[in-house]
This record gives sequence, structure tokens and C-alpha cells, in this order.
Amino acid sequence: MRSACMCLLFMFSLAMSEACVADGSGGGWSSGGKAQAATSDPDFRDGVAAVERKSWSEVIDHMGAVVRRDAKNADAWNYLGYAYRQLGDMDNSFKHYETALQINPTHRGAHEYMGEAYLQVGNLAQAEEHLKALDTICRLPCQEYSDLKARIAAYKTSHPSAAGG
Repeated sequence: MRSACMCLLFMFSLAMSEACVADGSGGGWSSGGKAQAATSDPDFRDGVAAVERKSWSEVIDHMGAVVRRDAKNADAWNYLGYAYRQLGDMDNSFKHYETALQINPTHRGAHEYMGEAYLQVGNLAQAEEHLKALDTICRLPCQEYSDLKARIAAYKTSHPSAAGG
């Protein structure tokens, strides 16, 4: 009986780790199924490749084309927010992350990136709200939660007065 329980626990753990991989750890994708569907869109694929090259204007062009065809693509809106943030256009960054979260309130990547954007503008309280949302969404620790938690800790270290000390 004990070995059967251990086997089931192992299988559950393996399934959860595969779900995290399909979920695009690191913020880009909201769900395995949507991510697979999105990869069939050449603009989406080219936009992701542009993210990897850090070619932010290309990301905006490609993901902009994606959302013009599919306004409900939270992943593309999230990537748009990320690209605008990398360019320092925080107004557009927040606007696009917000759209991604309106479409999919449990989009882990959008919560992580929006939390990071709030840190970038010095709003620790809002960043922590997105960390709390990820804590609820992930149930078990996920990469987006771990990444944002680490960024918040680093922010608190470099901004001691912001940490409530």
C-alpha cells in the first residue's frame, strides 16, 4: 500500500512539473492549450523569437498583429506589456498587462510581469498584491511566483525604507 501511495505521489508530481513546463514558466504563456494554439500563428512565433532577441519593436509589431486578429489572446497582450516595459513605456505596459488580466484573471505571466512593472515604478504594495494573486493561483510554488518573490526581496534589500523598516 505504501509503495502504491508513493507511486501515485510521484506521478502527481511529474504531472504537475509537466504542467508548469507547458505553462511557459517565465511569464509568457497562460496555459498549455492556448500556448500550443498560439504557436500555429506565425506572428506569435515570430514575436516570441523577437522577445528572445530582445527586439522590442518587433515584438510589438508581431504581437500587435496577433491581437488585431485575436483580441482575446492574453498571451500576446502579456508579451506586448513586456515589450513596452522593456522600452520604458510604463503607461502602455500597464495597459497591456491589464488587458491580459481582464481576459484571463489567472494569467500567471501577466501577474508576474505586472508585479515587476510595479517594482520598476516604485510601487511595492501593488507588486505584493500580484505576488498574493500568484500564491493563490499557483497553489504549489510556480516559477512566476518564485521569480516575483525574489524580485520583491531584492527590491526590499535595495530600498530599505520601502520595506516598512
